[in-house]
Amino acid sequence: MQYQKNKVDFFPIVKAVLLALGISLLLAVTFAVVLRATSWGENIVYPVNQVIKVIAVMVGTLVFVRGEKGWLQGGIVGLLFTALSYLAFSSIGGDFSLSWLILLELGVAFLAGSLSGILAVNLRK
Repeated sequence: MQYQKNKVDFFPIVKAVLLALGISLLLAVTFAVVLRATSWGENIVYPVNQVIKVIAVMVGTLVFVRGEKGWLQGGIVGLLFTALSYLAFSSIGGDFSLSWLILLELGVAFLAGSLSGILAVNLRK
């Protein structure tokens, strides 16, 4: 596949988002099992979920982002992943209320994806 300088190919982005969603789901279920089996408090849930999301975005981006503008491709992966995971988990929980936390999550996911995208395209040169 040949890349043009000012064009972003969305197929690798879609694959990266799907991989990130799968990793996130797998890690979230694993964490839920561990949480249920231990006496950890509920105050650990949000930070661990954020780490899971960052790991998922980074792995998806590192595996599938290629070509030019890795920072942009990775950032898009982070934004799409966050939006789709928000919709999925909000529909499961039945609560679609927006707060400033979703904006923070979007920013963190964009940053994680951008940094991973930069790494992904430069490691393959």
